[in-house]
Amino acid sequence: MRYKELKITFRTAPTEERCDIAVAELAEIGFDSFSSEGDTLSAYISFAEYDAHAEEIEAFRSDIGGEARTELCDMEDIDWNSAWEADFTPITVSDDCVVRAPFHPAPGVEYDLVIMPKMSFGTGHHATTCLMLRHLLEIDASGLDVLDMGSGTGVLAILAAKRGARHVDAVDIDEWAAENAGENVADNGVADVVDVALGDASSIGGRRYDLILANINRNILLADMPAYVASLATGGRLVVSGFLGIDCDALADRASSLGLKEVKRTDSDGWYSILFEKI
Repeated sequence: MRYKELKITFRTAPTEERCDIAVAELAEIGFDSFSSEGDTLSAYISFAEYDAHAEEIEAFRSDIGGEARTELCDMEDIDWNSAWEADFTPITVSDDCVVRAPFHPAPGVEYDLVIMPKMSFGTGHHATTCLMLRHLLEIDASGLDVLDMGSGTGVLAILAAKRGARHVDAVDIDEWAAENAGENVADNGVADVVDVALGDASSIGGRRYDLILANINRNILLADMPAYVASLATGGRLVVSGFLGIDCDALADRASSLGLKEVKRTDSDGWYSILFEKI
């Protein structure tokens, strides 16, 4: 898959919060990977996503022009697997849960999640993924029907299956992510529980879930929350993440208007997750 790189070099050293806001804005546009070095933030987007969002990208560059210099260029073909192997380190989510790649030694924990991420979001390195994993570790998933919406690598679906879920649907709009999730589900031995599908919130109509996990972004969560609630059983739980603190109240208000009750709000490195229950 061919990618474009957007380099954003801030004129003064950016705060961590400023970089997080830029990442969130770019993720909403379609950028799916990020790296930073010094005052420069680099964001990566596939050619297909760039073609679909060129106007939004140019608007972002115009808006940020007062505080940063931007440069957009085509990337050379890269062996992403090798690049991930070089950078990917195991993540200890809790004493009994670790996310690692196949080339790392087995840690001997109850929930050993083996993920080859390729270019999909959801390795556990980002704060939002860790927040979602920790929520799952606190929820008794035994016998539940679960939806992992925007599943990325499938790491949340895999943990839900290992936590005893009866069935898990892992859905992502990106074909590359869905393919990667299918591979990871098989490698973790939960293919009999987890079904991976390509699609968006419209693809879940008519299905019923006890637990819905959605680690996406503010705008998509606000737009798709009615579809989640329609598919959520009474007493079921919705866990969302992928947003900053400034977005929490908007999401909580939207959830309340749809008959959800906020149960728990957690944060890590400026990112938040909220657990709701359907009344």
